[in-house]
Amino acid sequence: MTLRTICLHGPESTGKSTIAPRLADHFGGTVVPEFGRTYCERYGTDLSMADLIVIAHAQDMKGRAALARGDVPVVMDTDPLMSAVWADMMFARRDPWFDKWDNYADLYLLFDIDLPWEADGTRMFGGASDRQKFFDLSQRELERRGVRWEIVGGEGSRRYLNALEAIRAAE
Repeated sequence: MTLRTICLHGPESTGKSTIAPRLADHFGGTVVPEFGRTYCERYGTDLSMADLIVIAHAQDMKGRAALARGDVPVVMDTDPLMSAVWADMMFARRDPWFDKWDNYADLYLLFDIDLPWEADGTRMFGGASDRQKFFDLSQRELERRGVRWEIVGGEGSRRYLNALEAIRAAE
């Protein structure tokens, strides 16, 4: 199977935004950056459920547009499944829109919390228990949806190489 879409999934500060462009370059595809970061840099991090839906919908549209252009594989630095997890983290509930969304990637890479958390002005959940909860919710969402996924851990270049290995194993 040839992977057309690969989504990087998991808590903040786990290396997704750093590795996404490297993977796209390596495989000759394109990267769809995380829209939520851009949104929070512009409007702040005091998000409502409606904000999360806007973020998720925009992220989905950007992914669909990249796929329609044929820029495969499309490496997405998150998708609406991650926004659903954000809703769970922030509000302990989610809007029904999230459970209706089903434009899943061919493969999800769940990034482990084995890297130190770094504050950057938009990140919110840096405590050890919050990070573990965020990771657990991220994993449960993948399991609940029944999508193909692999965990990616390791520091430095090892993390990138582990991501490459997970993708190659899934093809």
